[in-house]
Amino acid sequence: MSADKDEEGRPAAKPCPICGKPSVEQYKPFCSSRCADIDLHRWLSGAYAIPGNADDDEDGEEPSLAPTPPRER
Repeated sequence: MSADKDEEGRPAAKPCPICGKPSVEQYKPFCSSRCADIDLHRWLSGAYAIPGNADDDEDGEEPSLAPTPPRER
């Protein structure tokens, strides 16, 4: 039996990403509905975020590098 297999030859269950207890099939990859709810709250509250640049343009067009003309007085 290897470290990444259980006694029946199936892949070993990974621990709950919130508390580290063994995961339960019903709430996979979590161990309980409580840990699943904690994870959902973290996503909805913005605790989990994908880093990005503030300069990223959402419409996909490159910003113009031409200087802006001077304004008239």
